[in-house]
Amino acid sequence: MLGIPLRYLVRHPAAAVKMAADPLQTLTMMQDYYHSEQERKLPQCPYVADPQWEQHLHAALGAEWPCPAAAEFRELWPQVIAELQAKGIDPGPEGFQWWNDGDAGLVRAAWCLVRHLKPKKVVETGVAHGMTSRFVLEALKRNGNGGRLWSIDLPPFEKEWRAQVGAAVDVAGADRYAGMWTYIAGSSRRKLPKLLAGLGTIDLFIHDSLHSERNVRFELERAWAAMPGRGAFLVDDADANWGFKNFTETFPVQQSMLGQAEPTRPDSRCVSSTGMFGVILKGPQA
Repeated sequence: MLGIPLRYLVRHPAAAVKMAADPLQTLTMMQDYYHSEQERKLPQCPYVADPQWEQHLHAALGAEWPCPAAAEFRELWPQVIAELQAKGIDPGPEGFQWWNDGDAGLVRAAWCLVRHLKPKKVVETGVAHGMTSRFVLEALKRNGNGGRLWSIDLPPFEKEWRAQVGAAVDVAGADRYAGMWTYIAGSSRRKLPKLLAGLGTIDLFIHDSLHSERNVRFELERAWAAMPGRGAFLVDDADANWGFKNFTETFPVQQSMLGQAEPTRPDSRCVSSTGMFGVILKGPQA
């Protein structure tokens, strides 16, 4: 149970001080590591991506296809990439320590969900450089209906990596998102239930934190209860565990689909070299 954290502490002894300052968070993290390692011993779930996920998503939403909002995304995407590169950041697989930044497929799905569903309350777990956060915020701003984003993220211990959290949002003129973004430092297991209780209801939930079935189910089940009516869920790296499949088979959903990720470079850790993301639509969409 202690294997991964102890190996980490040998390489980063300064992290022990911060871990000692929050023993409950440390215990939660160690439990998450343990269960994640146990899941790695299971056979991989045989997911298959829908090559027409984008068209099927828009049909389910009753949205125009080809999608004008997707054209907006394609105009903004290279601009955000260039902004990060100007800061010396190379976004993509393992671009944030051993974690990935949101890829073009996942982020475009988030963009279109926000533009078409026009949610008022969006909750996200996992931030890293904040690629998904940036596009959600920009889409909310263009909607002009007062939508907000709450992001839960357990930041790295290392000072240099902590400084890069949300770098895609923290750009010149970033005050245009003032009052729209709330960043909550901590694990979703500790922070998500309290946040959802405070918000009452949500319209869109995005999972991009620890990719274990245990964590995916924990987050989706609680977000599901906080979404009494129409809404959507977006699950990054859905093919990394059995969580997406088991959740959609357990809970009645309007529609679910798997899309192929579009990373800036191949990710050798993924079964398909690109990975997949999942979309779940709840309630009547069209």
